[in-house]
Amino acid sequence: MIVKERKIPIHILKLEALLRRLPDSHPKYSKIEGDLAKRWAGYRGEQSLEYYLESLSENEYFILHDLRLKNGNYFFQIDTLILSTKFALILEVKNIAGELFFDKSFNQLIRKQNNKEEGFSNPITQTKRQQMQLNSWLALNKISPLPVEYLIVISNSASIIKTQTWNTEAFKKVCHAGEVVEKIERIENLYNKYEISSKEIRKLIKVLLKSHHPQTQDILHSYDINRSEIRTGIQCPSCAVFSLIRAYGRWLCNSCFQKFKDAHRSALADYFLLINGTIKNQDFREFCHIPSRHIATQLLNSLNLPHTGTNKSRIYHEPPNFLESMNEVN
Repeated sequence: MIVKERKIPIHILKLEALLRRLPDSHPKYSKIEGDLAKRWAGYRGEQSLEYYLESLSENEYFILHDLRLKNGNYFFQIDTLILSTKFALILEVKNIAGELFFDKSFNQLIRKQNNKEEGFSNPITQTKRQQMQLNSWLALNKISPLPVEYLIVISNSASIIKTQTWNTEAFKKVCHAGEVVEKIERIENLYNKYEISSKEIRKLIKVLLKSHHPQTQDILHSYDINRSEIRTGIQCPSCAVFSLIRAYGRWLCNSCFQKFKDAHRSALADYFLLINGTIKNQDFREFCHIPSRHIATQLLNSLNLPHTGTNKSRIYHEPPNFLESMNEVN
């Protein structure tokens, strides 16, 4: 049973908004474009795993995707956490193509592709750290002890996995996505004599969901981009030019001459992603090139945004699931 669904990561939405608002000629455009491609590849790899997890019994296993928990002063991220009354399983998903060599001697992952070699940090070490952090988190939250296992899942079925013949850890902990269910069944057999109550599992799930901290990041600061470098205005949904003007209760594109009703919603989503999670009337007018305070008020009020303050001091807040709903529309 999926108790926390996987959603498009906020970091991907921020990167997409940043690319929309940066000129193609910007010196950091290509790097951001590359970073976005890597993020999408990782996300699609995680998505592909869900096909195989569908065969798990809904009554025996509980699946939580994309968890971010705080352990003391630090946060740790888990791609997928599977819970049963016998054990917890961390799945770290890697969507990496090519020939993958898990080198235990130097604690690294070496990828060979197109006659080139590239080094990565060892996913086994990374996931073992997550295992330690989750064990510590369970103890900190006074949760009944639950054995924590982990697997590294290579989602690209064409990737070739190799390691030293004596690296038993890699043989046990690394697999293709198609082997996941079989691996879970083997882990299940290890803990036949251990079990906590269903009540304790429900309590654990409740605490995990309550303790989840969505990641927030100032994407402009991350790339050392000044706010003045961001293009303002409303982008045409048809021709992608930032040329919409307000006329007769509609948005008119000066480039392709098409009309739109709610094009300001996408611009507001970009503002929330790139600038701030709150916005004032003046900020909205400046960002969307709206000359009239009255029209800006009408547009903001039509979105039923939560707000604080009154009149000129009113501050509008990003509502829950606003960005997700925008992504569904787009």
